[in-house]
Amino acid sequence: MKFLAALLLMVGVVSLVWFWFEGRWDRRLFDAESRPGWVNLEADEARSWLAAHPQATVLDVRSPAEFNKGALPKATSMPLSSPDFAEQVARLPRDRPVLVYCAGGYRSRKALEVMSPMGFSEVVHLHRGYLSW
Repeated sequence: MKFLAALLLMVGVVSLVWFWFEGRWDRRLFDAESRPGWVNLEADEARSWLAAHPQATVLDVRSPAEFNKGALPKATSMPLSSPDFAEQVARLPRDRPVLVYCAGGYRSRKALEVMSPMGFSEVVHLHRGYLSW
């Protein structure tokens, strides 16, 4: 019984730390003053956004194996783990909106950090990633 209580407490603490960390990260990435066109959307909001932006580039930064198991409509696989990820992203058009996602949100936030200095004006992040879709 003590083990179960300790385990639950540990899971709770880890969850709280992650949500705190994620919140700080999101406030920095999606700051309306420094990046006015960058937003973090829940799955239902992202579905509506994609319907309203059929010209958008949908960027899946998961592994090829994950991508092959299922992906968002019109998604392009561009794994964050690829050694030339930054070069691939640099070739994307800046005049089209981009939706970026991974499985749960960590890798896509890392991808956004790579994209940040590249001049993308309209970027949507799928909060909680493909798992929320």
